[in-house]
Amino acid sequence: MSENIIAIVGRPNVGKSTLFNRLTAARTAIEEKMPGVTRDRLYGLFDWRGKNMVVIDTGGITFSGDDQITTQVQKQVNLAIEEAQIIIFLLDGREGLTALDEEIANLLRRSGKTVLPVVNKLDTLSIEDERYGFFGLGFGEPLSVSASHGRGIGDLLDLVYENMPADLSESEPGLEDLVKVAVIGRPNVGKSSLINTLLGKERVVVSREPGTTREAVDTYFHYDDHRCLLIDTAGIRRKSKVKDAVEYYSVLRSLKAVQRADVALLVIDGESGITEQDQKLAGYVDEVGKGLILVANKWDLVRGDENARQSFINDLRRKFPFVSYAPYLFVSALSGWRMDRLFPVVLQAWQEQHKRIPTALLNELLEDALAVNPPPPVKGKQVKIYYGTQPEVKPPKFVFFANEPELIHFSYRRYLENRLREAFGFTGTPIEVKFKRRERRGE
Repeated sequence: MSENIIAIVGRPNVGKSTLFNRLTAARTAIEEKMPGVTRDRLYGLFDWRGKNMVVIDTGGITFSGDDQITTQVQKQVNLAIEEAQIIIFLLDGREGLTALDEEIANLLRRSGKTVLPVVNKLDTLSIEDERYGFFGLGFGEPLSVSASHGRGIGDLLDLVYENMPADLSESEPGLEDLVKVAVIGRPNVGKSSLINTLLGKERVVVSREPGTTREAVDTYFHYDDHRCLLIDTAGIRRKSKVKDAVEYYSVLRSLKAVQRADVALLVIDGESGITEQDQKLAGYVDEVGKGLILVANKWDLVRGDENARQSFINDLRRKFPFVSYAPYLFVSALSGWRMDRLFPVVLQAWQEQHKRIPTALLNELLEDALAVNPPPPVKGKQVKIYYGTQPEVKPPKFVFFANEPELIHFSYRRYLENRLREAFGFTGTPIEVKFKRRERRGE
C-alpha cells in the first residue's frame, strides 16, 4: 500500500512539533522551548481535500556533536527524508536565515525530493516580508505560516496537496482498519529494541540510557494481510521519579497511547523481574478496556534455566491475577529469540476484542450457568436473571437483565465472566459484565 508521506525537517526549535500538532489536530508531540526535545520520528494521520496523508515530525538537525543521541537523531532524520514524498523545510522567520539552515538545504537538495520551504513564527501580516530572506535557499517562494496561531496552515495544506505525486492512492484507509498496538513498560526494559526487531530496521532510537524514548512514536507496517500501527512509548516511571516537565508530559503521552491502541504489549525485564509499576500499568490497560499481552524480555540470558522460567510464570500468576486473561511470552528482542511468536498472539488478542457472541448462544450459556449455580437469595429476595445481550465490542460488553440487579454480588459477576471465557475464549482481552433492571409482569 502506498502512502502520502510528508516529513517536517529543520534545525532545532523552529516549531516542527507545533506544526505537526497543528496538522494532526492532536497533541502527540511534546512542545517545549528546549532544543532537541524531539528525538525520534513521530507519525500522524490527517485528511485534506479527501486525501489521507501521513506526516512525520523529526528531531532537529545540528550536524554537530558525536554523542550517540545526536548521531541517531541524524539517522532518524535521514530515514524520514527517505520515506517521504514531500519535505516541509521549516524555518524560523524571527531569527532569519542561518548557516545551519543552508547546510540543511544542501542535504535536502541531494535527496531529490520535493522540498517546500515554510517560514514559521510569522504571526502577523506586518512581518510577512521576513520570508523573502529565504529565497536564496533555491527552493522557490517560501510560504509564511504561524503554527502556533494556525495562520497560513490551509495554504500550506493546499500546497502539499498540489505537490503530492498523482500516482499515489487518492484515499487511504483511516485508523479504524488498523491493528493498533502500544508497546509500554518501565524505562530500559527493551521496548524500542523490541519494535526494531519486529520491523527489521531501526525506526526508533535505541540507547542504554534509561528513558531515551520521550514521546510516543507511531510506525505503520503490514503483517500478513493486516495493516498495523505500532506505538512506541516513553518509559513510565513512578511519579516520584519524574523530575522535569518533559518527562512528566511523556508519561501522559504514554498513558494516552494505551487509550489509542487496541492491544498493549507490557514489556517486563526478565532480569530484574516484575515490579509494582508493572502491576499498575497492567491495571491501567485493563481499566481502559484494551487487550493485554505480557512480554518477558531479555530472556535469552536465562532461557536455559527451566526452573527460572517456571518461577517467573508463578510470579506472573501471583502478581497479575486481575488480568489472568492476558497471555505471556518469553522473548529476547536483542537476539530475536521467539520474536516470531509475538505478532500472532497480538492478532489473536485483537480478533478476540472484536468477537461477537450470537444472542441465542449467549442465552443458552446463561441458562446452563443459572442451572448449575443460581444467584443466592439476598434479604429474602430471590434474584432472577432473565436474558443477556452483547451490545458492544472493543472490549466485549455483556448486559444481563435481572429483577434485582443491585443485589447481585460481584462474585456472581465473576462467575458469569469465567463461564463466558470457558465457552468463548476472549484470550488477551478484558470483558465487561453488567446487570440492568428488567421488570416482569406479575412480579
